[in-house]
Amino acid sequence: MAQEALEIESEMRFVQGVTPEVLTQIYDQDVHLCNFQRDLALDVAGYCEALLQTEHLNIRAVIQADDPSAVLNNLLPEHSGKPEFIEDLALIIDMYACLFELDEVGLRLQVLDRAMCPRFHTDKLGCRLVSTYAGQGTEWLEDPLLDRSKLGAGNGGLSDDKSGLYGSEELIHQAQAGDVLLLKGDGWYGLDGKGVVHRSPMVPSGQSRLVATLDFA
Repeated sequence: MAQEALEIESEMRFVQGVTPEVLTQIYDQDVHLCNFQRDLALDVAGYCEALLQTEHLNIRAVIQADDPSAVLNNLLPEHSGKPEFIEDLALIIDMYACLFELDEVGLRLQVLDRAMCPRFHTDKLGCRLVSTYAGQGTEWLEDPLLDRSKLGAGNGGLSDDKSGLYGSEELIHQAQAGDVLLLKGDGWYGLDGKGVVHRSPMVPSGQSRLVATLDFA
């Protein structure tokens, strides 16, 4: 079993591309993260900037995958570009639901002024979608260029950059605003608890992020 786990860790890699088809590679055994790289339409980006000014925006809902738009319209505040934003988020929901054959998904949409998960970690789930609509994107480390024994209590009280988890800052990958990430968690079948090692980025003082996540409902 230990040898099998070692082989999985040594083979894991991330893939990225500018078309949504790249997300289908999440089913490849040796792929642990997919990054659909994209630029947001101006109307969508403008609405996101307006949401950044919405105090305490924290939407959590179970969304029916076959018709998310009506629910999103009720949940979201009125600003210019709202229909375009709903269309964009509904498309992401549809892609996620189709990919995993889900009738409903768990949505979280938040404005964050601090890093919610500032330390590198893995998620205890199957596969999460993360898209930072505005601000700094999610950061992750690539296997096998990290020492998983330094995660959690293994860091010995040291910060990630001092614990020996990774060798240098150049090894940290980061998504851009608008990108759509699929991250395998520890619960992905056959992964033996070796989910993507990732963290929330630091948020500079006076700035914030708009982040959408999708999970199995």
